Amino acid sequence: MRQQHLRVLVAVGVLALGSAGTGSAHASPASSPGCPAAAEIFATDNTAIITDPADPRLRTRLKRFEHDVREIIRTHGAKPGSSTLLDGVFWSEELKQTTYERSREFDVNRVGPEGLHHIADVIRKQYQQESVLTFRCLPRSSPDTDAVEIQAPGVSPTRLHDALLADPEARERLGGGSVTLDGRLVLIAPLADLPLARKLAADLGVDWNTAEVRYGDEEFVG
Repeated sequence: MRQQHLRVLVAVGVLALGSAGTGSAHASPASSPGCPAAAEIFATDNTAIITDPADPRLRTRLKRFEHDVREIIRTHGAKPGSSTLLDGVFWSEELKQTTYERSREFDVNRVGPEGLHHIADVIRKQYQQESVLTFRCLPRSSPDTDAVEIQAPGVSPTRLHDALLADPEARERLGGGSVTLDGRLVLIAPLADLPLARKLAADLGVDWNTAEVRYGDEEFVG
């Protein structure tokens, strides 16, 4: 994704070391506590800046993209799982306004960290994205933990848009977030910004007791 689209990314479970080459991803645990799969990849084929929430490009279901990314994952030695359609809302520092984007989340298993990095880079290059974010899901106490993934129900893209507009610090430091079609917030933030992310969630009307927080290590691939 372009740099202003900071929070649509890749999330990864605790993994055994793997090589970055084709077919080199090594087997790893199916997931670590709180992680549904060894990895989650959040990606898009969009290269346009979309500022109108009614833009018809936001209604795409990215079916061809889904098929092709699953094939990339498989070709490079990992096992693709389920995929979820997402609506993203992001702050564009360049435009000084919010932008919108359709993307997909892909569950991935049987992949190591170097193999995952390679897959993310392949996706980045093939779809002309400036960067892809990786998030390895780790114990909170791990010395490598530097970020969180927050998921919570009861959020719409419109509410996320309005909350970001109302909070300059959140939109500039967190960049934005995504929402599933059934209204589940997906937000990745640096660990140092967890209080800010929690405040944004509260502004969205999220009951923190219903939120799921996963700790891990983020990396921008690009």
